[in-house]
Amino acid sequence: MFILSFVKIISILLSIVGVTFLFPIGVAVAYGETHVILPFLVPTVVSVVTMLAVNLPTRKYKIRMSIKQTFIIVAAAWVCISIMGAIPLYFSGAFPRFVDALFESVSGFSTTGATVCTDVEVLPRSINLGRCLYHWIGGMGIVTLTVALMPLLGVGGFQLIKAETTGPEKGKVTARITTTAKILWLIYIGMTVVETILLMIFGMDFVDAVTHAFSTVGTGGFSSKNDSIGAYNSLQIDITVTVFMFLCGINFSLFFYLITKKFSDIRENTEFKVYVGIVVVIVLAVSFCLLSQNKHFGQNLHTAAFHVVSAITTTGFSIGDFTIWPYSAQFLLFLLFFIGGCSGSTGGGIKVVRWVILFKQINNETKRMLHPHGVFSIRLNNRVGRKDIVFNVTAFIALYLFFVGLTTFIGCLGNLDIFSSFSGALSVVGNIGLAYGSLGPGGGFANIPDFVKIWYSFAMLAGRLELYTMIIYFMPSYWKK
Repeated sequence: MFILSFVKIISILLSIVGVTFLFPIGVAVAYGETHVILPFLVPTVVSVVTMLAVNLPTRKYKIRMSIKQTFIIVAAAWVCISIMGAIPLYFSGAFPRFVDALFESVSGFSTTGATVCTDVEVLPRSINLGRCLYHWIGGMGIVTLTVALMPLLGVGGFQLIKAETTGPEKGKVTARITTTAKILWLIYIGMTVVETILLMIFGMDFVDAVTHAFSTVGTGGFSSKNDSIGAYNSLQIDITVTVFMFLCGINFSLFFYLITKKFSDIRENTEFKVYVGIVVVIVLAVSFCLLSQNKHFGQNLHTAAFHVVSAITTTGFSIGDFTIWPYSAQFLLFLLFFIGGCSGSTGGGIKVVRWVILFKQINNETKRMLHPHGVFSIRLNNRVGRKDIVFNVTAFIALYLFFVGLTTFIGCLGNLDIFSSFSGALSVVGNIGLAYGSLGPGGGFANIPDFVKIWYSFAMLAGRLELYTMIIYFMPSYWKK
């Protein structure tokens, strides 16, 4: 019975999120932020009690679901955890309006990092930790975490992860999907711990270090400082965050290959090589463009590396106002809004591999014009790719750009100028967080109309789940038997 399977899985998901709320509860207790404790504690208790009430009497019931039903579960799960995340933000008084609390929650879990808060430094430390914790949960994926912790889900576990993870091709790094999920989460946790330690060594206190590690590894971009990472004015912290943003923009499967010494799989990974190439080329190009403002190339290289990696990984951290750069440098940064990180990473956007496939196909079509009877194929990772992957990628990019266009129009209805609305659409659909115009630094998303905030919230979730999982319900074919 699907309803029972649905309720069981959703209750498990919400209880896992509820347990993670113990982090901000602990900080609230430590810093005497008593008014924050109940808003986090009540959802935790309710979610855990509900999970036990639903699952204990039905523990012998084997969960079954069709492919169509997995999309319902994953989409519903992300909507439910977003609402659950909004509850402590709203009832703590940190966000007096529920629509703002919901926007902030969705932005957190989707790892977008766009905020409606004009002064994050006045928020309780536990709330700032909670906001960045949402990034961390959403980065690797709550469904992936659930499959790792609950192997009893068994059947359908891979389909659930496919509906949540990013990229045109989804596979397993091990034979068992539960083992794959556990390995990916262990790597994820390990990177978080290492970055936390390094940030503490370079001057952050423990809470700030954990807060920014959550945000970095989840490639989210929320910060406890109004000036983001730039507030610390520390070269060591900037370098640390840049390195971890870069690493988390890589397909996490490659870290497993590194640990298991499968170096050839890393060397032959086409997307990784292109990703590195894009970062190197754009960093150097931006550094040279910045020479018209600053003649110190080393400083420009530092500034460019941080913001380029922040943009391509869709993290959204900053160490300065990039909107006062020369227009050429701003354009190069804006170009990265269309690219995004690697598939299987915590980054958002279209993904590097899709552009690789598209340009390889363009090259093939050019060859076909010169050699009409030739046979050409797409090669990825030194192997011939599936023929249907080109159609998959082309359809996705077309859908992505259409959705960006629709979101731009919604922004214009909210009285945003065209460029601000367009950059805002790219920001929310690509889960980037950075934006230009009235939504850029010094502006933000606080003053946009409520209906635009609601649409942007939907767009952020759709972007995090790579569009199809959220918008499939609006397609008549989905409802046909």
